[in-house]
Amino acid sequence: MTTRLENTSAGEIVRTINAERHRIGATATGMVLTLVIVTDEENQSDATRAASYSAMEHPCRIVTLIPRPGRADPQLDANIDVGDTMGPGETVRLRLRGELSEHAASVALPLLLPDTPVVVWWPTQAPSVPSQDPVGALAQRRITDAAADVHPMHTLIERQKGYTAGDTDLAWTRTTVWRSMLAASLDLPFAPITSVDVRCERSNPSGALLQAWLHNCLDVPVDMHRSQGPGITDVTINTDNGPIDLSRPDGRTGRLSRPHVASHDVPLPRRDLKDLIGEELRRLDPDETYAEALAAVRLEQPKSRRRTPDPADAEEQT
Repeated sequence: MTTRLENTSAGEIVRTINAERHRIGATATGMVLTLVIVTDEENQSDATRAASYSAMEHPCRIVTLIPRPGRADPQLDANIDVGDTMGPGETVRLRLRGELSEHAASVALPLLLPDTPVVVWWPTQAPSVPSQDPVGALAQRRITDAAADVHPMHTLIERQKGYTAGDTDLAWTRTTVWRSMLAASLDLPFAPITSVDVRCERSNPSGALLQAWLHNCLDVPVDMHRSQGPGITDVTINTDNGPIDLSRPDGRTGRLSRPHVASHDVPLPRRDLKDLIGEELRRLDPDETYAEALAAVRLEQPKSRRRTPDPADAEEQT
């Protein structure tokens, strides 16, 4: 059941949460973190729902801050759910109206669970330097999403310049299945690698991070090429014996091919928001691999070269 408070205060919200927890016989001892979401009205529902699904695996208090700047008098409205059907934790949606929207950190501070980590997530537009934002400064982990920005690649460069240990980005999380599959493809013996080609949509930050990661891991030239998408569509590892190719033209199923070995399909889906945020909540320590890949990102335009069809693939399709 949702409890709605209008023109309230942080203290009254805490008292209401404690009273509701006592009413249903719940405790806060099983909650492992506080997740603070800073978003707008348009995206708050999807973001809070995704976080609530993650709370099934990571019981937590979710505090969604929805600034509503304007000329209205300062006012704090709250919707409170404790142990609802969307998750075992607590969900508090706060609408900060008028000048109060400029003081989100002060509103959030009394609602943080004591002695537990704090994670802040900006599903849409985020500060240039998340760790210096008043809300971001409360957290051990800060999650952004460069893909949600109007200029994703420029945003990724901003993240690079302002990186602080504990920062991460969902553009990096989207590469997890690609990195896992590519690493697995190199478990078997392979000839010396000469270069790598990555194909993705234009201005795709996940493609840029994957390119940087591959360069760091393999220490060979990694070129970016433009494709029609969706997202990352193909990675070709060129070796002296021929290419090792992982492609995903439909955004769902990938095809892995190796020299002198029959191609086979592999699961390579584009993941939902709830899966992405759930992965990030599994680790609360700094992601050093992401930091290294981010540092290696360069702002460059993908080449428009189309992938040359493999005659063997054409034979398989006929």
